[in-house]
Amino acid sequence: MNPAHQFADLIAQARQTVFFTGAGISTESGIPDFRSPGGVWSKMKPIYFQEFVADRTKRREAWDRVFNGIAGWTGAAPNDGHRAVAGLIGAGYGDAVITQNVDNLHQDAGAPADKVIELHGNASFAKCLDCERRYELGELRPRWQAGVEIDCVACGGLIKTAVISFGQPMPEHEMARAMAEAQTCDLFVVLGSSLVVYPAAGLPLMAKAAGAGLVIVNREPTEMDEAADLVLNTEIGLLMRGVLEALG
Repeated sequence: MNPAHQFADLIAQARQTVFFTGAGISTESGIPDFRSPGGVWSKMKPIYFQEFVADRTKRREAWDRVFNGIAGWTGAAPNDGHRAVAGLIGAGYGDAVITQNVDNLHQDAGAPADKVIELHGNASFAKCLDCERRYELGELRPRWQAGVEIDCVACGGLIKTAVISFGQPMPEHEMARAMAEAQTCDLFVVLGSSLVVYPAAGLPLMAKAAGAGLVIVNREPTEMDEAADLVLNTEIGLLMRGVLEALG
């Protein structure tokens, strides 16, 4: 059977499907991943959360990366993989998308924001670390250009992009939502994750232990392939477009 049709059949039979996406779905939009040769962390060292809070120089470096676009996490367009996930959710074939990505591309593709669970935050806006007031990056750029501290106009707290940095606690609400989705779905679909970064990588096995079917789509094999009901090592965008068409 055609892999897209085989995959589509599993989704059609499922009562509740959850999508779990990693860097591999966004590399097809030109966004670099983190850990592979040529990825983000091979070009620059991460700035730890504690460094950002304690050191004004590190904060300046972090904002330089944001406004110079060095990391390349924002500004790309969604690809067929993102559009297919949004289309499947819109058609009632998906309950939620849990993502390790910070690029906002699921929302840009049309997935409802309340259906996107961002485990590692979002690079497209910023938040006060104290009162959690949201700031758009455009309104912060003048202060970066002026070389002044970027702090909250409401409470004076430090402002940081909404990405979860190394050393920063995982967001409790989002993790709780993701775990609930994993434990209640009957089909858990991994798209473009190497499944090595925990605690997020534990979600597929949590779903499997709760009785869900497991599909893994990734360019390279993962350590969890043996637990999966279907493994497809292929281009995500092309496959997911075929899945959407088969269900359409």
